[in-house]
Amino acid sequence: MAKRNLAELKIPAVSAFIPVAKRVATTLGGQLGLSLMDLDELAIALTQACDSAISAADDLGSPADLKLTYFATDRALVVDVDVMPTGAALPLSAIKHETHIDPELQRLAYEMIRCFVDDFRPSIEPLTGHVSFRMVKHLAG
Repeated sequence: MAKRNLAELKIPAVSAFIPVAKRVATTLGGQLGLSLMDLDELAIALTQACDSAISAADDLGSPADLKLTYFATDRALVVDVDVMPTGAALPLSAIKHETHIDPELQRLAYEMIRCFVDDFRPSIEPLTGHVSFRMVKHLAG
């Protein structure tokens, strides 16, 4: 599987910036040949993933950014979403993680994402609270 980096985006962990992340994903997906329906589904999944990551960032109690990495494989667009501490904030390993996320709501959010992408892999480090998501949308054909 050949991996080709397409773009990297760092935005504040604030809902107002989610449209920027979606615009990058749909532009790159369109260039790769994803259908309009696939682009819409990717946008829905990315919105939910960013929203879940923002909720996790709020639980850290310090300013955070979302780092989105977009890359292509032979037959897919892959988007990674990571919560990163902002600037001079403490590294995630030094932050005591206390979650206030309702487990049932989190499960429902993850299931919704899975409905719209071909592969979804959430990762939450229990000690530090580092949150990352990987979403894969395959090209048709």
